[in-house]
Amino acid sequence: MPAPDPSTKPPGAWRQLLATTESRILAVGLILTTAIVLALGIGLVLAPATTLHYGAMIGLNLVIGWGGGVSYGIASGLGRVEVVLCNLLADSVQVLVVYPLFVLGWRQLINIPRLTPMLERLRAAAESGQDSVRRFGIVGLFFFVLVPFWMTGPLVGAVIGFLLGLHPIVNMAVVLSASGVAIALYALFMEPLNAWASAVHPYALFALIVVLVLLAWVVRRWWKRREVAAAAAE
Repeated sequence: MPAPDPSTKPPGAWRQLLATTESRILAVGLILTTAIVLALGIGLVLAPATTLHYGAMIGLNLVIGWGGGVSYGIASGLGRVEVVLCNLLADSVQVLVVYPLFVLGWRQLINIPRLTPMLERLRAAAESGQDSVRRFGIVGLFFFVLVPFWMTGPLVGAVIGFLLGLHPIVNMAVVLSASGVAIALYALFMEPLNAWASAVHPYALFALIVVLVLLAWVVRRWWKRREVAAAAAE
């Protein structure tokens, strides 16, 4: 993603930035983020034990995806509704903050050097998946986010929606609704499995999912290095 030269920005650049739909989406995302931080801070005073579970669930969602967040929430004994809503909120905040930053950076309306590597990885993942989605349009995007494969989450889906030219509001509606359905189905599926696995340890199923995610990350890194080495050898 090319970095714009701040010295060449037109005088109305900030006005142009604030006039975009993405800047309004970003504002909503930042407001939600602030509200979550404040709620967790108040919760740590009023109900620290339960709040720590919620905070850990949100953190796991942001780091390894809603699979980790949902499995941890269920293993911690939180209700299914709370687990689904908390993970959907975490997904929504992530999309509402990172997606507009990606689009605004793509259009060279902002430049945040520290985010550039992450946004580049996001762009590469979205470009690799957009061909399979393009054929089916909105339906394809919905199922892309719904199916829990590696790098098919709501954030990558939102970038694919942008690359396909969807209106930002339509894009957000499709991606977040698919994420909500996926989280609800996963929570429903996880409850009986967790009840069975808790005979070994209350967090046995959660630990297994974390191990599988880490293994998938290691394999993906190894495969990527292999491809780079093969390309260099040619």
